[in-house]
Amino acid sequence: MTEPDLPGATPDQSEADGGQPIAGRERLVSLDFIRGVAVLGILFANITAFAHPSLAYGWPGALPGGGDTADRWIWLVQLVAVDGKFRGLFSLLFGAGLALFVDRARARGGSAGLQLRRLLLLAGFGLAHFYLLFTGDILFLYAVSGLVALSFVDWSPRKLFWLAIAWYLLLTGLQALALSTTAALEIMPALREAAPGDWAQVQAGWQAQLAGAEAQRAVMMGGSPAQIVAYRFAEQSSLLTAYVYLAFIDTIPLLLLGMALYRSGFFSGGMERTKMRRWAWAGVVSGAAATLALGLWTMRLGFPPQLTSFIANGATALPRLPMVLGLAALLTLWAPHATATWLGARLIAAGRMAFSNYICTSLLMALVFQGWAGGLYGTMHRADLLLVVALGWAVMLAWSQPWLARFRYGPLEWLWRCLTYGRLFPFRRRETPLATASNSH
Repeated sequence: MTEPDLPGATPDQSEADGGQPIAGRERLVSLDFIRGVAVLGILFANITAFAHPSLAYGWPGALPGGGDTADRWIWLVQLVAVDGKFRGLFSLLFGAGLALFVDRARARGGSAGLQLRRLLLLAGFGLAHFYLLFTGDILFLYAVSGLVALSFVDWSPRKLFWLAIAWYLLLTGLQALALSTTAALEIMPALREAAPGDWAQVQAGWQAQLAGAEAQRAVMMGGSPAQIVAYRFAEQSSLLTAYVYLAFIDTIPLLLLGMALYRSGFFSGGMERTKMRRWAWAGVVSGAAATLALGLWTMRLGFPPQLTSFIANGATALPRLPMVLGLAALLTLWAPHATATWLGARLIAAGRMAFSNYICTSLLMALVFQGWAGGLYGTMHRADLLLVVALGWAVMLAWSQPWLARFRYGPLEWLWRCLTYGRLFPFRRRETPLATASNSH
């Protein structure tokens, strides 16, 4: 995100030291454009979790009536084209933003220490978002990941790249291996007979997940805002530990990869375009084909819960990496042309204020779904939810560009900047250079 991801949360390139703004010509339009695409994609990824208990995000059986045919096919589309892809893009961008901020701060006589304060503030924003609006928050995840990634900020691009690849493949591979054991028990009767105690534990854990989903549904449908917050503190705080675990599995290596790509000129046209396009399409097509095959296998077996979790959270993490890199490359190549189009300009504006868009989207979804407001929680199938996604996209594309025509930053970007530097920055745009200069001191 601009300041930060989402899901989200990338420090942007608007300032790099004690408050001196970077001129518009210094911005990397590719970063803003990819953020804009990603913040819209994050809403698609999260919409089921806004509208239903967390269990329904990955398992269609938790939807009304056990899900319908459209639910299952949209699950497949989301698995192939959406899940993990936009969070992955945000992770690359967040890493690029960390490196960009530190490089420019040092070039102007500053240090990387200010980035530490930014990340701690981001963690605070993430916790507030988690408890008040949406437990699928990614800001806290990026803050934790960024604190670790800062330790590697002085590594060369080549070392960062190979460390990131090895880290990602090793830990996502181990994650897939761990999840495969319960999936194997579920789909192989001989294993269940050989290990009845293990299978009993798996079944007990699954019943606990079902009970938790029902409790979450009851609170979100009938609770007041205060009751929902209290429930999150009492029952869902453990998710934050899971996010720290996730940070080490895939987010930190993707941040390191983003740092390496930024310093290698990936986002600024420093790589040969034909080769970049060829490798990008190879990554997207091969990754999508492998993910599609795994998803179709899951559908054919009727979405066994443990197998579905293994596919969604384990096996597809490996083909996801070339897809994320490929999408980042294709969007980077397209970015210079996007500035000349209506949609491209709107996406760039949405990307420049992705932090505000991310949080405001969570507020909008709370108003649509939670029982004390719109009351649609737990009632809609995935096809119907696409209409709500379209509403969120329309809002982000409609307000971002007019806002930035009047103000220097998105509202939350401005707040984060002021808290980071401990002083107020000019917010409204001035009509004359003289007025701008006089208000920057």
